[in-house]
Amino acid sequence: LDVVLNLPGRHNVLNALAAVAVARELGVDDRSIQHALQTFAGIGRRFQCNGELDIAGGPVLFIDDYGHHPREIAATLEAVRNGWPERRLVTVFQPHRYSRTRDLFDDFAQVLGNTDLLLISEVFAAGEDPVSGADGRALCRAVRGRGRVDPVFVEDIETLPAVLKDILQAGDLVLTLGAGSIGAVAAGLPHALEPMAAGNDQS
Repeated sequence: LDVVLNLPGRHNVLNALAAVAVARELGVDDRSIQHALQTFAGIGRRFQCNGELDIAGGPVLFIDDYGHHPREIAATLEAVRNGWPERRLVTVFQPHRYSRTRDLFDDFAQVLGNTDLLLISEVFAAGEDPVSGADGRALCRAVRGRGRVDPVFVEDIETLPAVLKDILQAGDLVLTLGAGSIGAVAAGLPHALEPMAAGNDQS
């Protein structure tokens, strides 16, 4: 059975194989399976394309993902690398919960180094009290200590557009990750950065 997927990443291939197996078990015909997989565009905040911004030299692509666990982040980073190997990957991560950041701290520090440029915001608390040594600054230091990337700390996620304005280059892919308020900020990035668009740069 030949199928076409519109979603990159090994994890999506595995999900599609599972869907094919279930559909065949239920007696769904091959043509319907092929059509369903070819037209499936994913779900909100799971590898969601928020658009492109044409700046001088080439477009910047914006992708948002709900991933907030190291394994999810690793799979998403791999999918981006495989799908757009020629682009510089600018990853923005908002940790979700101090307790999760503390418990998976080393895993986060390891996986977040697999990008070209990394921005880390303060933890989205989700009602938790801060945990010493498990905040955004500490995570930045831990990633930096591994020597692969030098993260930029973004104290207030609402200031992300202003921070990106000074960082982005033509052809970049901006990947936003996290389960907190970063999703709303990510959705507005193409519009917020519109002054950077080719012909509109006011700097």
